[in-house]
Order: sequence, then structure tokens, then C-alpha cells
Amino acid sequence: MKRPLHVSASFDSGAIEVVGIDGDRVDVAIREDRTGDPEVHFRQWFHFRVGGCAGRELTIRFVNAGSCFIPGGWDGYRVCASLDTESWFRLDTTYEQGVMTARCTPASDAIYLAYFEPYPWHRHQALLGRAARDPRVQLADLATTADGRELGAITVGNPAGKPVWVIGRQHPGESMAEWYLEGLVDALLDPHDSLSRTLLDRACFHLVPCMNPDGAGRGNLRTNAHGVDLNRQWSEPSPGRAPEVFAVRERMEATGCALFLDVHGDEELPYVFVAGNDSLPGFSDRDRQRQTLFTDQFVLAAPDFQTERGYPPRPFSDQTLKLASKWVGHRFGCLALTLEMPFKDNANLPDAGRGWSGARARALGAASRVPMLAVLRAG
Repeated sequence: MKRPLHVSASFDSGAIEVVGIDGDRVDVAIREDRTGDPEVHFRQWFHFRVGGCAGRELTIRFVNAGSCFIPGGWDGYRVCASLDTESWFRLDTTYEQGVMTARCTPASDAIYLAYFEPYPWHRHQALLGRAARDPRVQLADLATTADGRELGAITVGNPAGKPVWVIGRQHPGESMAEWYLEGLVDALLDPHDSLSRTLLDRACFHLVPCMNPDGAGRGNLRTNAHGVDLNRQWSEPSPGRAPEVFAVRERMEATGCALFLDVHGDEELPYVFVAGNDSLPGFSDRDRQRQTLFTDQFVLAAPDFQTERGYPPRPFSDQTLKLASKWVGHRFGCLALTLEMPFKDNANLPDAGRGWSGARARALGAASRVPMLAVLRAG
């Protein structure tokens, strides 16, 4: 006799609601961001465990997929899964009439499913701890969040060099951003890497791997504990409702900024790309040259990166400077970009087994040192 299946999500970044279990079929609903604001209705992130499933032909139905934040993101998407929370792969997935269905036959008695390969809090702590052991590094807690978590920042490089800021995971469900930051941090701290040694001689790096630790821990897609989308707060951040942005912006005002990257994930587009600042008033030929230099060098350094597909141009409006890269580029007159990676796969270099993954995001972070150096050398 088969044991009944059971579903749980009571762990770091866990998020799901059980609708019903019938034999080998599990019906679940993707829940809204868990915040203190009843008016917040973002939903798309999920992360949960199905137990008692060894050898069973599971059918997992996400019955409310069509009512999520970006339902178009399910077209061509495949659910991420793991048997041990370390090695992640993709499941056969379909999306029809608002219901997303994943199928698998796990070899072991538990399987974890997630929107994207999670970046757990213990790994975040390990990254900061590993960096702090390097005598060149200054580790600072820029703020304490509503849930009592620290907003950790890594500073490394020449204090007299050009200030470079890289932040990730303003939207907590975009865990690929922290994988990217891990790759960048580890590469920069490699004492045997001549590219990193050259960068650290020319620049001072300020790195914030996880801008939204509360949202990440709560299993939110888009918002912090207060229900705030951090990437809509940069023009006038509230120290009470958006302490994360307030603290980083305050620190940036003290250090200045010569180059800025805000790292994200995109639900719909199956490509790696950047969004630039062409719409900003006063965007000059020199600004365009720096932007083109960065993207041209990135294409050479990382075949996953491309410039053919991305967001269409958007005119400047009263909403523009609420976004991090727009505000930073406008305030400091520097190259400031939003880097996007897919939740799906890179359609130009598909991986049938894993899709876009933490490992690929990590490699992209390391590769981004090449265009950074090119821009810094150009002045």
C-alpha cells in the first residue's frame, strides 16, 4: 500500500499552498508575497518539498499559475527540482489554460521543487564569512531589516580607486542574482587571478549580494517584509519601509559611484541582457560609448550574454528615477546598468537538463570582470 504524499514549505524561502492530494497527483497554489501590507498581491515564487514519493509517477499541478504576476513567464518554462537541495535539474512541464503541470518519478523519498534554484540563507552567511576571512576585505552591516536580518556589504580594493557598486536580489525571488554575486566575489578575491588583482588596484568594490534578505527568507517574489518593491524606491527611499535602499543609497553618497550594476532575473525573456540608461536626460555620446564598450566586451567574455534581445526603449517619466540603475546613473553620471538573467533557459545556448542555473549565473558573475575592467581603463 502506498504511503500518502505530504507537502511542506516550512523552511528558508519556502512558499506554497496545498489545494489537494489525490493518489500521485498534488494540486498546489502559488501564494502571494508574505508581507505586512494586505494590498500587496505579487505571486510567482514557489519552493516546497514533496515527501513519500520514491518511485511514484508524480503529477504536480499549479492550479493558479494563470493568476500569477507574469503568467506569460510560464510559456516555455520548466520547474526546477532537486533530490538533495544541492544538485538541481528541470522537470517536464506544461502550461495550459492557466494551469502549470510538472511530472516526474523521483528516485528517492523526497523531492524539492522551486521556481529557480534557491540561494539559501546559510550559503549567504558562508559567502560573507568566506569574504571576511580575507584581510583585504571590510565587511559591514549597512542596516538591520524588519525581520532582524543584517544587510551585509563587502568592500574590497583600492580605497583611492574608482568606486564600483554591484547589488543583487532587490527582488528576492530572483535568486540567480545572488549566484551571480557569489561568482563575482569569489573571483575578485582569488589572489592568483591577475584580472582581479588589476581590478582591485584600479577600483574599490562595494558588493551587496542580497539587498532583500527578509523577502528572500519569507519566500517572496518581489517585496520586502513591508510589502515594498525595493526597485521602485530609489528616488525617495523611506528609512522605515525601505531601510535596505535607504542604507545603500546613504553609503553610496559617501563613496561615490563610477560604475554600477543592479542584478536581476526576468520571468519571460529567455536571454541574458542589460537595460541601459538611454532614456535619461543628458545621456551623452560618451555615455553611449561606455555602455557599448561594456556590452561589446561582455559578449566576448561570456557567450551567454547577448545584445540582440532585451527590453524595448522606454521614455523618461516621473517613474524612471525610482529604479536603481536610473537613479544612480542620473545622480553620479556614471555607467549604470540593470543586468537580467532568465528564469527559463538561455535560448541561444540551451541546457536541456538544467536550463539557466546557479552555476551559470555564478560563471557570468566572474566573467563580468572583463567588461568592468574595460570601462575602468577607458575612464
